[in-house]
Amino acid sequence: MHFGLTEEQQMIVDTTRSFVENELYPHEMEVERSGHLRMDLIKQIQAKAMQAGLYAANMPAEVGGAGLDTLSWLLYEKELGKANYALHWTCVARPSNILLAGTEEQRQKYLYPCIRGEKWDCLAMTEPGAGSDLRGMKASARQDGDDWVLNGTKHFISHADLADFAICFMASGEEDTPRGKKKLITAFFVDKGTPGFTVRDGYRNVSHRGYTNAILEFDNCRIPKSQILGEVHKGFEVANTWLGATRLQVAATCLGRAERALAHAVQYAAERQQFGQSIGKFQGISFKLADMAMELKAAELLTWEAAWKFDQGTVTEADMSMAKLKATEVLAFIADEAIQIHGGMGLMDDLPLERIWRDARVERIWEGTSEIQRHIISRQMLRAFGA
Repeated sequence: MHFGLTEEQQMIVDTTRSFVENELYPHEMEVERSGHLRMDLIKQIQAKAMQAGLYAANMPAEVGGAGLDTLSWLLYEKELGKANYALHWTCVARPSNILLAGTEEQRQKYLYPCIRGEKWDCLAMTEPGAGSDLRGMKASARQDGDDWVLNGTKHFISHADLADFAICFMASGEEDTPRGKKKLITAFFVDKGTPGFTVRDGYRNVSHRGYTNAILEFDNCRIPKSQILGEVHKGFEVANTWLGATRLQVAATCLGRAERALAHAVQYAAERQQFGQSIGKFQGISFKLADMAMELKAAELLTWEAAWKFDQGTVTEADMSMAKLKATEVLAFIADEAIQIHGGMGLMDDLPLERIWRDARVERIWEGTSEIQRHIISRQMLRAFGA
């Protein structure tokens, strides 16, 4: 088994790392303190990302992306993940790969403009009463002639204030199952400015400052059937087919931040003098560093294996859940230990550690909570015994 990077993969890592350090790090303090990302800054960095070939690099080559395999894409995400989330997600945008599920007409209207940096997308699933239990969603869509009428509320919708359109998942019917009635879900493209569609400011978040969330309200919002993504009542099939790798993306960005925090901790432990020697020589610190490095390596191996299996077509939901679960929990562990090693200085915003520590908290919640990941993993284990 070969664990080394190819020449192309190393080039991706080096190019992305250089871009992050030179174009994103210098603006982190401004975004962290203001909680706002200026549009002129977005456009400035976006142009540089396009010039560097990093914009929409998650997309296949045939639609204008970089055509990366999954492992190469995650190596790229890991480097981007070291920076403030709002900066790398908004300015070096990676359109949701669910856009690839659209018809050619829908690709022309939504996908290609996103790849060219002319539009931004957002994904709307979560509701006040439906987080982990998406089948419990109450936002609905009913057919009326050739149109569909949408009603209800979505919240925690990332960067919806910036997005030009939303991909909305709505309850569109019910079916009978052995366990009773189950909601059917349909996905729709909804353009900002459509009558009956309102985007309101969301909540202030302790994590990922500058990366906003919004509340979407639908009040008899009428859209044509041409706006359906995929097939009627097949929204979950679309989501499961195209969104599975997003958990690996979360894992990769967490690895990047964990690596950055560990690097700060190692350097500080080597340079900080107490009691006549560097603090790294004390077992209480050196053992922390060893555990941090070991846990990071374990999370990396789980993530890279899942990426490799994804490209082989053998990845399972449990593989991706293990990677997401381990990487998010390792990030929390490393961020906390890095602050402990720094002492009081670790909590000052002169260093990125307090930000990484704050940002780590949301990673164990979005894209499936840690409890949901454990459920998926254990479910796969028990199925072999019919349980």
